Amino acid sequence: MPDEDHPFPIDQSHVLLTSFNTFLTVAIHNILYYRRLYPQQTFLSSRAYNLPVHQNRHPKVCTWITDAVKSVASQLSTGQVSRVAVVIHSPLDSDTFSFSPSPSFPESIPPGSVLERFTFDTSHFPTWPTNMTKHARIIAKDMRSEKLRSMIYDHPSLNLTDLNQQFRACLLKMAHTMEALSPLPEGCTFTLAVELKDEASAPIGHPQDWIPSEPSDPSPSDPKGKNKYFPPSRSETGATVKTTPVRVVEAGPLWFECWVEESKAKVAWTEMTASQESI
Repeated sequence: MPDEDHPFPIDQSHVLLTSFNTFLTVAIHNILYYRRLYPQQTFLSSRAYNLPVHQNRHPKVCTWITDAVKSVASQLSTGQVSRVAVVIHSPLDSDTFSFSPSPSFPESIPPGSVLERFTFDTSHFPTWPTNMTKHARIIAKDMRSEKLRSMIYDHPSLNLTDLNQQFRACLLKMAHTMEALSPLPEGCTFTLAVELKDEASAPIGHPQDWIPSEPSDPSPSDPKGKNKYFPPSRSETGATVKTTPVRVVEAGPLWFECWVEESKAKVAWTEMTASQESI
């Protein structure tokens, strides 16, 4: 696990954060594919980290993911993000997602309830320099220099080959995990959320990229249901009842863990559909 007490050099911080952004972008597209949030024929087959991956080809979907990951990166660069999560919600149409209460879940489930979370624990990321965002464009321009790239990439504490292998293994395990999950109802939606550390300042300002979630969503990652923030027009509900570990990524200074959480609403809907099929 990295030493959190010593900031990482700004140039290598930029490389690490950019690498994680690329990984997160690929992971989101893969989640949309394997959880069938969009028709699978709307995805292109591609390769990342020498691994077959899937990318949605709709321009608006790609733009949304790119903008959301940029917003996450701006928060990660402050060192205040504890976790990042891709959150899948039940359909917003009550006619699409409705069923009779069961003994295991006597309550009704409102449209838009959380069904699954794909969580990335970023609480142990290296401490980013406070001025990294300010100098990001300068670094990106300087990275065009082959000499500078070699100095950064060949640094003993920054093994990009190992890092990419770790990303590859994580994506592969995520794919296997998602294939084993029970299906989701048709018409689900998704969003990207961040959970801040206790001492972190709320990401408020203009324009308002994030909104706070409702403080009534207990989960293993946030028992009190606080400190979660979402892109506008999305809130989160649904207590977690099942957690499936995916993988720990450890490559030099970069360390994070990821897992899948399934909510009580997801389990109830799965039980309901299974009982209907058996009739």
